[in-house]
Amino acid sequence: MNQQNYPPVPNNYRQLPILNPSSSYVMGQPSSCPPPSGAVISPLFCAPYPVDLTIMRKLMKITADNLAVKDVNGNIIFHIKDEFTFFRDRRILLDAARNPIVTMQKKINSLHRRYQVFKGDSKNSKDLLFSVKESSYIQFRTKLHVFLATNTREDVCDFKIKGSWLERSCRVYAGDSNTMHKKHTVKSVMLGKDTFTVTVHPNIDYAFIVVLIVILDAINDAKSK
Repeated sequence: MNQQNYPPVPNNYRQLPILNPSSSYVMGQPSSCPPPSGAVISPLFCAPYPVDLTIMRKLMKITADNLAVKDVNGNIIFHIKDEFTFFRDRRILLDAARNPIVTMQKKINSLHRRYQVFKGDSKNSKDLLFSVKESSYIQFRTKLHVFLATNTREDVCDFKIKGSWLERSCRVYAGDSNTMHKKHTVKSVMLGKDTFTVTVHPNIDYAFIVVLIVILDAINDAKSK
């Protein structure tokens, strides 16, 4: 078996319960407002306490996995699998047993860089959970808007994201508010160029937060090339 090479995970964070790999992911129903429970992908990924995660880039790419997410015990709870072709830019969030949770797919010919996120390994519009796009075409600092599936008019975003891996910070805000500092749902700190730690606030879908960070990193990476 090939060994995965990831940086070591810090050991001073709150323990995250390990999900049973056989558990089915009961997807949260999209709405024009964030669900009260904080579940966007699944209530299975909402905890009643702050959740600390460590997101790591792979130091040596043996498989198609580019990132891994560990809990406080150093257990990998998510894999992020890359699928790139000339016509397709896809990333799949997998659980520890490598079952697909959601698929992130870049939309072709979009004026603003835009990713659509679908349930499981689907690409069907009926399985769309949410979309993420740049807030404007020209940006000096990356800002992304998140629209849940039934927010079809997209007049107001459901979430905002600011920051990047290199900026050593990333914040996700609920809604489009002038007092966003009161609504942040995640804080992060950089431990090194290949390691990013995230604290997700209680009752917030931490799988959703991981997906947003993966998309933010993908967009920033594309802009730097």
